[in-house]
Amino acid sequence: MDQGNNSRVAEFVLLGLSSSWELQYFFFVLFNFLYITIVLGNLLIVLTVISEPALHTPMYIMLSNLSVLDVFLATYATPKMIHDFLHEPKTISFAGCMAQIFLLHVFAGGEMLLLVAMAYDRYVAICKPLHYATIMNLCKCTCLVVGSWVTGVMHLLSQLAFTVNLPFCGPNIVDSYYCDLTLVIKLACTDTYTPEVLMLLDSGLMGVTSFLLLLISYTVILVTVRSHSSVGMAKARSTLTAHIIVVILFFGPCIFIYAWPFSNFPVDKVLSVFSTVFTPILNPIIYTLRNKEVKSAMHKLKTRYVSSRLLSRCLSQDHNC
Repeated sequence: MDQGNNSRVAEFVLLGLSSSWELQYFFFVLFNFLYITIVLGNLLIVLTVISEPALHTPMYIMLSNLSVLDVFLATYATPKMIHDFLHEPKTISFAGCMAQIFLLHVFAGGEMLLLVAMAYDRYVAICKPLHYATIMNLCKCTCLVVGSWVTGVMHLLSQLAFTVNLPFCGPNIVDSYYCDLTLVIKLACTDTYTPEVLMLLDSGLMGVTSFLLLLISYTVILVTVRSHSSVGMAKARSTLTAHIIVVILFFGPCIFIYAWPFSNFPVDKVLSVFSTVFTPILNPIIYTLRNKEVKSAMHKLKTRYVSSRLLSRCLSQDHNC
């Protein structure tokens, strides 16, 4: 028992995605593949942006930070879920459960604000192209990126304030594959009405504000793009489509889950998996397949890697190359 948390519950039991062993073996293979793809795909984007000077622009700096957040967002719960597919019972310590809750809010909160920053970047680039270099300079880009991470941490602290000291002394079964705050908070041995309302207001305010800012930004951008028919606007339209898809994929499941925050529906597990696994894997696919600059930079990175390997092989064999 952790006396510091006034809790007699040492661990929580996670029910996971399914009780069928056949499905769990299938999920073990599937999610292992997806998680490795998420990590490698997103880290490849980060490495590409770092290694290619032409991509050292606000748009791609934010894209690389989005990839970092996606790796973290997939990592806070997915490895534990994969481990649990082959183990019974599926338990998690009290500290581990609280860590999952808080890490989710740090990374999800940070990604929300980063998507808003990316929308602002596209707004300036499309609606005020002549002033883009002045408005979106490196200093402002850095402030927007750092601000998104700081906001995520502040969101964590607000959740920490009214969650960590709740007394958990009885039920400890969580009907999910990770510690979801909306489910865990109901297990507290006290009246949870006030914490539930505070949690809803805190998460809801951040989510709704971010979504409205994105809606306004993309509406203005769409109106601007529709009024022009140049080649540059066609490229902007393609980039904008990728951004909108990412926003829908990220906010869609969140809106559904938090529309009924304290009711547990079977589809909630599917939406949670979509948010923590499929969205991080789709982000690099959407951005790289629709972006010639990123694909070109990746090709250059591959060429440099192959050339360096050939040179190293030649030198190790002491041949004249």
